[in-house]
Amino acid sequence: MRLPRLLFLVTEDWYFVSHRLPMARAAQAAGFEVHVVTRVDRHGPQIEAEGFHLHPLSWRRGSANPAGFLLAIYRIRALYKELAPDIVHHVAMQPSIMGSLAALGLPLARLNAVAGFGFAFTSKTLRARLVRTALSRLIRGLFNRPGSILLVQNADDRADAIGLGLDPDRIALIPGSGVDVDQLAPLPEPDGPVTVAFVGRLLADKGLHTLMAAHELLLRRGRPIRLLLAGEPDPANPASIPPATIDAWRQRSDVVVLGHVPDIRTVWAAAHIAVLPSRREGLPKSLLEAAACGRPLVATNVTGCREIARDGINAILVPVDDAAALADAIDRLAGDPELRRRYGAQSRRLAETEFSSARIGREIVALYQRLLGSYRSGYPPP
Repeated sequence: MRLPRLLFLVTEDWYFVSHRLPMARAAQAAGFEVHVVTRVDRHGPQIEAEGFHLHPLSWRRGSANPAGFLLAIYRIRALYKELAPDIVHHVAMQPSIMGSLAALGLPLARLNAVAGFGFAFTSKTLRARLVRTALSRLIRGLFNRPGSILLVQNADDRADAIGLGLDPDRIALIPGSGVDVDQLAPLPEPDGPVTVAFVGRLLADKGLHTLMAAHELLLRRGRPIRLLLAGEPDPANPASIPPATIDAWRQRSDVVVLGHVPDIRTVWAAAHIAVLPSRREGLPKSLLEAAACGRPLVATNVTGCREIARDGINAILVPVDDAAALADAIDRLAGDPELRRRYGAQSRRLAETEFSSARIGREIVALYQRLLGSYRSGYPPP
């Protein structure tokens, strides 16, 4: 009898490595044969070195081309027929929609994992409202089907999914994919001026314009606080920061634009405070990593951020798009080393007790086994 076959469908190889590798490793250790279908760029050898079966797929995330959309579904369906997985783990909204369409009528269980509901559900533009209407109908029609479970990362997204018409019994909640608390150990504070670091995609929805405005306020107050920006723009996302704006930030002496950072520990070794003024998150990996490294957090009081950034415990939470409040929060931590130490210790405790990759791995394997049981018994309701 062959091993149960698990297939990840994800748009980009870097995203699989960055956000789903712990889950795949846990599944492999539990006896699953792991396959990865993705657009292969730089991380193919790393995926194969893990012992996973890699299947390149040519598609473009965020494309609105109907012909390309249909062709990608056709290719995905062909792979599903060829590989005959027992479970497919669709990673993010676009693969969940496309993968669920490709799987119609096929005997496989589907886990549709969304890290928040994305630009279409957060933006107020006409385009976003139109897309939101269409997506809502697709989500109800596809994710409520037998053999399907929606995986969310926080309670607010679960409530939103129910509000869209999803069956509560078909929704599972696991907070992210975990963080390796052995590799990411607590780091001592660096010497020199107080440094604040942002890690993530360079998107307007991540609150970067608000962060830059807050930094300007701090400089006008005479606070010589250094700002690190680690990450790259995302041209497939409508909220991506224009290259000209990023180039202008690079010219500033008080801001360091790091781009892609291969080892995130180098960022937190150079920073005293982690900041994420995002408008909405699933569960931000950047804050989990900062917490594991023992850093205090400053974040917006929004879905996702609240899961790891606990106000008055390990973090200061601020309103969305409020540069003055963000500056005040950074200023408070910058001027109080003992508060930074206390919040940093609590960050580490939360990372170890609630968000370790070992704990999340056990939860995802249990969910896979639940889905596998449904598959073998003919898809009863979850």
